[in-house]
Amino acid sequence: MRPDKREAGELRPVQITCSYLKYPEGSALITMGDTMVLCTATLEENVPPFRKGCGEGWVTAEYAMLPRSTEIRSARETRSRVNARSLEIQRLIGRSLRSVVDFSAMGERTIWLDCDVIQADGGTRTAAVTGSFVALAEAFLYMKEQGMVEALPLKDYLAAVSVGLVNGASLLDLSYQEDAAASVDLNVVMNGSGGIVEIQGTAESGSFNREQLNLWLDLAAGGIERLIAKQRQALGEEAVQLIDSARREAASREMGC
Repeated sequence: MRPDKREAGELRPVQITCSYLKYPEGSALITMGDTMVLCTATLEENVPPFRKGCGEGWVTAEYAMLPRSTEIRSARETRSRVNARSLEIQRLIGRSLRSVVDFSAMGERTIWLDCDVIQADGGTRTAAVTGSFVALAEAFLYMKEQGMVEALPLKDYLAAVSVGLVNGASLLDLSYQEDAAASVDLNVVMNGSGGIVEIQGTAESGSFNREQLNLWLDLAAGGIERLIAKQRQALGEEAVQLIDSARREAASREMGC
């Protein structure tokens, strides 16, 4: 029995609130159980030096945990003082989101995704990826409303979830208590077509085999499918129609149609 009485393949209660803040071009508050992450998307009319002159945009991310997002206060992070864990996670978020963006359709613009963990109880990086996609989609919707783009520069949906082996049981969406006891811990990022974008997996003790990995990926895929359904519900029917249209166009281009 899990501490919160969930089934092995059950997500924690998920809620995504769009347009959570007034000023950003896109924002979303995502809660997964007791984990809460605020994601904002900021549009800038420029690109990094390595992108200048190529006619393409860029998407990047930053991640931080508020000092009392955990039981014990941690030092506030600044640009000059970012810990290695936060750097690794923000790179994961940026890489993951760039996998579903059509940069040529953005023009030479940058979208910054800022992910701030308000409360942490496991799975903050995966929640940040899932919430950031919604904030990014909102920013692209804003760009379309303003006539900056003809179609949404999105190729697919994107979400992430954790999977782990805890006391011999394969579990989806680990809380902190479960994560601390896990002998294997995986973070899986997938797109809406079922494609794997990134896997971070570690055996804390011993090792695992290919058969177990396939089982955990199937478990993650089921969770991500449900998370994408939550994203679609939060964004609303009009936004979903535009995203689905952009997905179809991207798929046609990849097929050479």
